[in-house]
Amino acid sequence: MAVALAGQLREGTKKSHTMAENTGFVACFLKGVVEKKSYRKLISDLYFVYEAMEEEIERLVQEEHPVIKHIGFKSLFRKETLENDLKFYFGDNWQKEINISKSAKEYVNRIHLVAKKSPELLVGHHYTRYIGDLSGGQILKKIAKKALNLDGDNGLNFYEFKNIDDEKKFKEEYSKTLNQLPINQNIADQIIDEANQAFTYNMKMFKELEGNLIAVLGKIVFNYLTKKVRKGSTET
Repeated sequence: MAVALAGQLREGTKKSHTMAENTGFVACFLKGVVEKKSYRKLISDLYFVYEAMEEEIERLVQEEHPVIKHIGFKSLFRKETLENDLKFYFGDNWQKEINISKSAKEYVNRIHLVAKKSPELLVGHHYTRYIGDLSGGQILKKIAKKALNLDGDNGLNFYEFKNIDDEKKFKEEYSKTLNQLPINQNIADQIIDEANQAFTYNMKMFKELEGNLIAVLGKIVFNYLTKKVRKGSTET
């Protein structure tokens, strides 16, 4: 029996969403303070995360997994866009220049474990990352472009969903897909828990990136920029 998962996911992750937006790294980012070294590290960590996610999703779709086969939207895939950005930031030999952080490694390991043990829970990771990117991508793109003084889309491909013409319509279809997944309420609850876990892994990555920011800004300025707790975007 299908359940109304879309609304439950949104409501069930509001607190985690707000906590993520109030991490020091994201709080500074939203205020236009983007340090290049930290940003490049974020892009490289996300590359490893999406590489794992898309590898597992493609495998499960090919295997006709009863739940995952419904969310294998290639139009959302980010690995290729991240490769383009990494080439811009690190050069043609970018693969030899990047390495995965401890927090991103934990995140990747969790994705592979879930895909092996309880594949349906990947829906929580899928929702947390892809819909978050699609929803806030253009805002973050504008901030990063100005802060890093970038021309055109150079270094900003990650935020471009060129195969999605109408973001609002796509998100409506995505919600319908979630609501029609062949799951029961027990599985829905587990997916929501996993989505909150995904936020936790993201927050660990953001926390690890704060060191570079503090080194550049200084502790006093960093604390000033991050001291005020803001209401999360899902609560406005």
